[in-house]
Amino acid sequence: MSPCAVFLCESQEYVGFDTITQQMERKFLKRGFNLNVILVGESGMGKSTLINSIFASHLVDSMGRRTAQEVIRKTTEITPVTQTLEEKGVRVRLTIVDTPGYGDQCNNEGCWVPVIKYIKDQHAAYLESELKPQRARVINDTRVHACLYFLNPGSRGLRPLDVEVLKRLTEVTNVIPVIAKSDSMTLEERTTFKRHVKEEMAFHRIIAYPYPSEDDNDEDRLLNSSIKELIPFAVVGSEEVIDVDGTPVRGRRHGWGVINIFDESHSDFVHLRNFLLRTHLSDLVEVTAQRHYEQFRTSQLRQIKEIRAQQAAAAAAASSTGGSMPGHQLQQQASSQQMPTGPLPQQPMAQV
Repeated sequence: MSPCAVFLCESQEYVGFDTITQQMERKFLKRGFNLNVILVGESGMGKSTLINSIFASHLVDSMGRRTAQEVIRKTTEITPVTQTLEEKGVRVRLTIVDTPGYGDQCNNEGCWVPVIKYIKDQHAAYLESELKPQRARVINDTRVHACLYFLNPGSRGLRPLDVEVLKRLTEVTNVIPVIAKSDSMTLEERTTFKRHVKEEMAFHRIIAYPYPSEDDNDEDRLLNSSIKELIPFAVVGSEEVIDVDGTPVRGRRHGWGVINIFDESHSDFVHLRNFLLRTHLSDLVEVTAQRHYEQFRTSQLRQIKEIRAQQAAAAAAASSTGGSMPGHQLQQQASSQQMPTGPLPQQPMAQV
């Protein structure tokens, strides 16, 4: 058989569905994607510095008090900042949500409520967009994909506030605990701190991200196991470039030397960055949609069904008694039993 005949035979046998990944990649690159991260922790824990270090850009400014004259925040505030980044043709619409005022009071009861409400509100906005008769072809995704929870290195473990908030946060989003400013601890203290946090999380049944999945293969399970060993990540962030023996290093200068944030023996910064952006970025978005949002959606649709059943029962009761009940009493009963008829009841969403 001639070479031309062999080529013709092979071209006829080739179907071409293996190019689906290339087609998806072109479409994905054209559209870009959203990534939404919320930072939860006390003021002065280096939240803004860490997120700026992870993305190697100055994305957000610190919201902490800079002078003694600044008013102390009485409640937790929610301040989202959105930036568009591009790297090698891949465009990401990144939203960083800071929570200034969280945990800064003597009495911190309820300081987590605005955080949980914000996360649920984003689920509600997405669900409302889905339920519209004429919805957008691509819904703007503002759902929170990851929560970096900053642990105070001076606490030597989980405080009651941490336990309460982590329990609530893990129900609505992907929580990643980090030890803030871990260069303030010795290596032995850091190891002990990590062990205490893991033991307390296991005791209180707090499950941080990543979660086990039936779709995981051996490689995925091995990778997730290595990440679980590192949690909570002992991190150090810095936007300052320091000269060390003629070599520029991004780090923090101490009296005894320089902390290089990219040195794995100094901190878990590199592991955290790789985890967030290089190995689990797509999974964070997917788990948010399939786990946390789906739970919220199911709960809301069930409430809608119950409300409409109550409406139907009220209407049936009103019609059955309409013949013997005076008109003004019938109208009064109908108005007292009236329920919201829109596609999405607003009151259940506000519950935290």
